Amino acid sequence: MKIINDVVYGASSLDLCLPDSMPAPLFLYFHGGGLEAGDKSDFQRHAEVLARRGIASASANYRMYPSARFPDFIRDAAEATAFLKAHGAEYGGFSGIYVGGSSAGGYLSMMLYFDKTYLNAHGIDPDDLSGYVFDAGQPTTHYNVLRERGIDPRAIRVDEASPLYFIDKPAENPLQKAKLLFIAADNDMPGRLEQHYVLLRTLYAFGYSPARVTFRRMSGYNHCGYTGEPVFADMVSEFILPGSAKD
Repeated sequence: MKIINDVVYGASSLDLCLPDSMPAPLFLYFHGGGLEAGDKSDFQRHAEVLARRGIASASANYRMYPSARFPDFIRDAAEATAFLKAHGAEYGGFSGIYVGGSSAGGYLSMMLYFDKTYLNAHGIDPDDLSGYVFDAGQPTTHYNVLRERGIDPRAIRVDEASPLYFIDKPAENPLQKAKLLFIAADNDMPGRLEQHYVLLRTLYAFGYSPARVTFRRMSGYNHCGYTGEPVFADMVSEFILPGSAKD
């Protein structure tokens, strides 16, 4: 495998981990940490597992609180996606692009998919990417965005900072768009699992097909308690390349 660290894009940087054989599908990962902590290096152990299974990965940093303000971090996530889409040939080519993240990174990935304006600004339709992994992201307005507004972070808001807010149109060609994987724990943060159920029911109400929407409820885990374990790399690799986790 080949590891390339600190590739600069926009206002931040990302690390690449490439399998020996390219082109390959790419998984772009955004770390968790409440939009105020965490680092792209958090994904390194999984990146190497994916590379051995024939999947390239990129782990991106992004602007965070206290210096960032909504929606700086979402714009960074969109710019990282656009950068990799535009420069894939320089790294051997990507046969598909999957975007995802854990906790805060899951929220960023949800916002990229459901609020199309961020990727549209780079000439990308979110559904033109191959798929998304939404690991324990917040479907309502992120609690630190609420704190930025002076609102109690325990409150629930569904507005322009909420992925749920943008599920308001019938799915087009529901079997021919990006695949979506949602993950949450049965002992997740208060309300996080229940919010996922609301989001999923809303998707189905608007015609999204269960054939391209997968939900994994992680039994016995707390919030992202599985993310540092091999099971997470297994879920991601099986989602991208079915059968690849059987190594």
